[in-house]
Amino acid sequence: MTNSERALQLLGLVRRAGKLVTGESFVLAAVRDGSAKLVLLASDAGQSNQKQFRDKTTSYHVELNESFSKDQLSTAIGAARTVIAITDAGFARKLQQLLA
Repeated sequence: MTNSERALQLLGLVRRAGKLVTGESFVLAAVRDGSAKLVLLASDAGQSNQKQFRDKTTSYHVELNESFSKDQLSTAIGAARTVIAITDAGFARKLQQLLA
């Protein structure tokens, strides 16, 4: 099993643990209030979404990862999403280790 596959499995665990924020407006709110530790943006997201989330995560010093497609993220969490945020530092750290 590759590290990417492990990371996607970990996303499912994060969701079941209740440490995942999904949906554009909710992720933006989590970035603004400091609860987002890692934001995952689909690599095939629209250009306006890419710019919006890159700018927001940069200005609030939140890690942004664009390793997965919409299909991969959606399958991992069981819902169609383009952007998700992890609110637990431990899960975020483990995911970054797997994707490094």
